[in-house]
Amino acid sequence: MAGFKLLVGLGNPGSEYENTRHNAGAQWIEALARQSQCLLRSEKKFSGFFGKVSIAGEECYLLIPTTYMNLSGKAVQAVCQFYKVLPQEVLVVHDELDIPPGSVKLKKGGGHGGHNGLKDIIAKLGNNKEFARLRLGIGHPGHASQVANYVLKKAAPDEYAKTMQTIDESLRYVDDIVKGDLNRVMNQLHSFKA
Repeated sequence: MAGFKLLVGLGNPGSEYENTRHNAGAQWIEALARQSQCLLRSEKKFSGFFGKVSIAGEECYLLIPTTYMNLSGKAVQAVCQFYKVLPQEVLVVHDELDIPPGSVKLKKGGGHGGHNGLKDIIAKLGNNKEFARLRLGIGHPGHASQVANYVLKKAAPDEYAKTMQTIDESLRYVDDIVKGDLNRVMNQLHSFKA
């Protein structure tokens, strides 16, 4: 399978959202940028923080949209159009309510599962759902009515530490992910528990 050219981490901009559960995807990209010594710069034309990096011998683009979460597709669409990236060459890293903190799942394609960031990306990519997702578990508050409040809050320190461990663990496989060797990564990552 072909690999990925654009790695996107979802979150909300601004210091009040920093380290909230909803920003786990953005934190993953920040950690990858640090690891690969890539400077993410604010790019107006991409509505986000953007950088180029070489991973597994491939040039990749890193993106953290600076629109709000429910408008994430605008930034993804802009980079895809500018660099001629196909939807199936995009990996979106995001927080996932249906997975407990400390766990991570990788999947190819699928719906948005109520995630507003994914919903907008699917729409802006012309209803194409073929991009891959790295889903960082944040757990569920227990009731749908509590979700909006829950994702915008900072996690308790132990829970936050689990998310950080999950990010570190999944970054160990970033070469395989970029090369598109997803099955190998799934076998390793899906059994990981922080």
